[in-house]
Amino acid sequence: MVWALPGAPQPVEGMVAGVNQDRLQSLSQGSSAVSAARLIPQRKSDRKLQLILERAAQVFARKGFEGASMRDLSRSTGISLAGLYHYVPSKQQLLHRIQMEAFSRILERLEERLAGIEDPEERVRVLIRNHLEYFLAHPVEMKVFTHEAEALEGSYRSEVGAIKRRYYELAMELFRNLQQEGRAREVNARAAVLALFGMMNWIYTWHRPETDPGARELADTFADIFLHGALAAGPVATGGNVATYAAAAAEGRIPREIFRERKGSDGHNRSD
Repeated sequence: MVWALPGAPQPVEGMVAGVNQDRLQSLSQGSSAVSAARLIPQRKSDRKLQLILERAAQVFARKGFEGASMRDLSRSTGISLAGLYHYVPSKQQLLHRIQMEAFSRILERLEERLAGIEDPEERVRVLIRNHLEYFLAHPVEMKVFTHEAEALEGSYRSEVGAIKRRYYELAMELFRNLQQEGRAREVNARAAVLALFGMMNWIYTWHRPETDPGARELADTFADIFLHGALAAGPVATGGNVATYAAAAAEGRIPREIFRERKGSDGHNRSD
């Protein structure tokens, strides 16, 4: 999932703790520039809210959004029920804040990392690395994103949907840039981007920090598979048959040695 993309973005309404509202407004309106919410300095109340968000994510991940109660959240945070309602009047608002803060941070980091990078392949790699680094560092929130994508209602849902859509549109833009330069096949861009998100978003179900690669190595692996395929001799931007291998070799996109291997040792074209 790219987190259940909604329909047309809706205007951002209400306050999101710790997030500059003007930046969120530009996100929700889908501006052409990459617009990520900027974080403002935290006060003591902000730090307490941050604790609430972290503990709430743990409770939602363990019990599910519907199965968790405000009393469960009160016990988890050590904050009285009355005190909890002072910060967040409902579970809906709490889930909304968890998702908005996370996506704001992801977009802000991505914007910073893309600045000054022009190579379209490297820009896709930055997207993958940024995504995996954040999600592997926040596996609990990742589980909540995956399983509670449909739990939000009304304006909360449309606000989160707007920032998700901006993230999706940015990924589409990066992939289409690859296609425009002839470095990716003319496959359906939407299918390719959603496949990429599908590959990345479910790693929390199998990734084990003690045995599996860390975020950077994993990002390199995912990027290589997405950009070049899993075949040892797979060329860039080809479908794998001899004709496209020949074209790729002629254009210098793969070594000629690989093309000769694909033709076979007897000199005849190998069928695919």
